Amino acid sequence: MIDFHLLALACILIHEMDAIRCHEWRIFPGLSCLNDRVGQAVFVLLHVPLFYWVLAQELSGSVSFRHGMDVFLLIHLGLHLLFLLHKRNEFRDALSWLFIVGAALFSGLSLLL
Repeated sequence: MIDFHLLALACILIHEMDAIRCHEWRIFPGLSCLNDRVGQAVFVLLHVPLFYWVLAQELSGSVSFRHGMDVFLLIHLGLHLLFLLHKRNEFRDALSWLFIVGAALFSGLSLLL
């Protein structure tokens, strides 16, 4: 059986890689005031403990984490839609949106099934 939660997680991890290409720190509150070199470094470095925490929660088998992550990924899509017209938003191509929407879609399926 397909684990839609894991597909959502794969999509969000790829999206975070794509976020570096799209300079997401430029639209991220708190990081947008930094120059690109520092902003990128901080953005990337913050993802190390974040990914560690997410992977640790996954490995622990926490059902509440899985549900919470699925809900967050739906909210995450909403945030990207909210910032769609931000002048520094570079998430414009189909590949970027494939992973943003894919994470939300698979999370929704995970919650429903």
